[in-house]
Amino acid sequence: MQSTTQSETEQAMDAPKHGLPVTIITGFLGSGKTTLLNHILTNQQGLKTAVLVNEFGEIGIDNELIVTTDDNMVELNNGCICCTINEDLVNAVYKVLERQENLDYLVVETTGLADPLPVALTFLSTELRDLTRLDSIVTIVDAANYSLDLFNSEAAYSQIAYGDIIILNKTDLVEEADLDLLEVKIRDIKEGARIVRTVNSQVPLPLILSVGLFESDKYFQSEETASSHEHHEHHEHEHHDHGHHDHGHHDHGHHDHGHHDHSHHDHSDHLENDGFTSISFQSDKPFSLRKFQYFLDNQLPTNVFRAKGIMWFEESPKRHIFHLSGKRFSMDDDEWKGDDRKNQLVLIGQGLDTETLRSQIENCLCMPAPNRGKGFGKN
Repeated sequence: MQSTTQSETEQAMDAPKHGLPVTIITGFLGSGKTTLLNHILTNQQGLKTAVLVNEFGEIGIDNELIVTTDDNMVELNNGCICCTINEDLVNAVYKVLERQENLDYLVVETTGLADPLPVALTFLSTELRDLTRLDSIVTIVDAANYSLDLFNSEAAYSQIAYGDIIILNKTDLVEEADLDLLEVKIRDIKEGARIVRTVNSQVPLPLILSVGLFESDKYFQSEETASSHEHHEHHEHEHHDHGHHDHGHHDHGHHDHGHHDHSHHDHSDHLENDGFTSISFQSDKPFSLRKFQYFLDNQLPTNVFRAKGIMWFEESPKRHIFHLSGKRFSMDDDEWKGDDRKNQLVLIGQGLDTETLRSQIENCLCMPAPNRGKGFGKN
């Protein structure tokens, strides 16, 4: 480690923690991981994503996008970089973080035969924990080449068990009835699995990369959008993992590099084109934490894949940043600026029953108590 002066150390301690969100992509050999990584690298508009891979050779990166290349890193003109994990994952992450530019997102590919848990734990329990935030584990399943043996494999079982979102790929090569059967088998391993069916790994990126939901004025036409990026130090409020082995996942806050002046209209357009919908909800009333917890545990349908919110709960004076991917969700504490408290929530899914979802979210709001604040004595 480089030595730092006392003033540098104090500065670092005062600075808000910017947890770079991380998505881990796992899946067996030939399932479509490389195609998905290429899809991410070539379709990022306005976001700088770093993709860590085991082998460059397999990824056919569009030559027109390449700006510079060296042994371990390829830089693209859309702001993305691709880096190989040549020795050690932690070192590769540091190499990416040490670059002077501000990255928005980190995507890590696991080897095809691997259990994703050790990779997840690298981000959850090492010195990376304060620098990164494990956002989701995405598992790709090859619908055309799965077999019963695959489900007897411990690594395949782990990939499904730990996956927040399961991408059922190559669905064009398989009959509908077989896809339904495969989904049943996946849900036997992981009850309530969020399963997205794809062809050629063409999944809308907002489903797997959560950065950018709040930047779009398509959702929120208010100044609050910008302030969702202004931080104080974050403290983990609570973390619910619903059967996930998250082992102390500390989520260090919605991350900001102070440079998000680009808009993300493209996210919404891509979603609509692919039959996905987003629901945005705003209210100037607080939620009941108990009711919202009940909604997440018992009512949230499996076709909601992603959600993000700035939350106001009656039970808490804090402002809470909420992230959900699959069934993994986290809630970070922040401070309100001024008195303008409100709730803002975005959910993304496929085939959503918008009216039911809206009314369920409405039901999480606190009903005003008529006598509150009037003191004791006469009614």
